[in-house]
Formats: sequence, structure tokens, C-alpha cells
Amino acid sequence: MGDIAKDVNSKFANNKVKALVNILYTANWITSYQNTFFKAYGISPQQYNILRILRGAQEALTMQTVKSRMIDRSPNATRLTDKLCAKDLIKRIPCPDDRRVVKVTITKTGISLLESISDNFNEDLLENITDNEARQLSDLLDKMR
Repeated sequence: MGDIAKDVNSKFANNKVKALVNILYTANWITSYQNTFFKAYGISPQQYNILRILRGAQEALTMQTVKSRMIDRSPNATRLTDKLCAKDLIKRIPCPDDRRVVKVTITKTGISLLESISDNFNEDLLENITDNEARQLSDLLDKMR
């Protein structure tokens, strides 16, 4: 089991500071894990999130709607979608009534890619905590926000 004080070679003024550093450290650790995992599929975690949003919507969405549903509300969502379009994983649909509005939808290629990715790829990250501990952690994080 990890110990944040040893991992970052530091002492903390109090448990709240230690918890905050631990959250930030763990978030970066998870991001690194996911970047490595998704590299094999040629996408980023943010692109995976966009694909899942579009698959779940079952209809074309505006970019504003996609951004509002993203876990990591990245300001570069348009650039992310450009890359997904280039890989034929999503397609843009111009709005006939307003040239400024563009909707995006997932393609069959995008759906196939999602189907090739296990839905439980994150379970390795959570293998050391019980279901009750996961609920408690989630409740604490909700309380913090």
C-alpha cells in the first residue's frame, strides 16, 4: 500500500493538506495509467470520453453539449474532435439553419473501437478498495466539491 508522504518525500502541516496533495498525486497517477492504456488504441482518455458520450447519446450532439458532459472539460474539445474525425471515429454534421452550429456523431468505426475496449479497464485501479470504501471515497469527494 502506498504512503503519500514517502511517495513525495515530504511531511505535511496537517491531514487536510496531506489529503489534498494525495488527491492531486492520485489524479496524476490515474491520468498516467489511462494515457498508457489508451495509447494502444490510438486515442486519449479525453477522446475516449467524447466517444462514450456520443455513443450514449444515440443522436448527433452540438459541441457545447459534448463539452458540458465531459469529465475533463477541456477547452481543446474542438481539437480533440478534429483528431477523432481524422481517424473516422466521429463525423461532423453542419446545421442547415445556422452555419455556426456543428453537431458531431459517432461512426461505425468509433462504435467498433469502443466495443474493442473493455468496460472494466479501470478495475485494476480500484482493486485494493472494497465496494463500501469506494462509496465512502466517492461520498467524501462529493462533499469536498
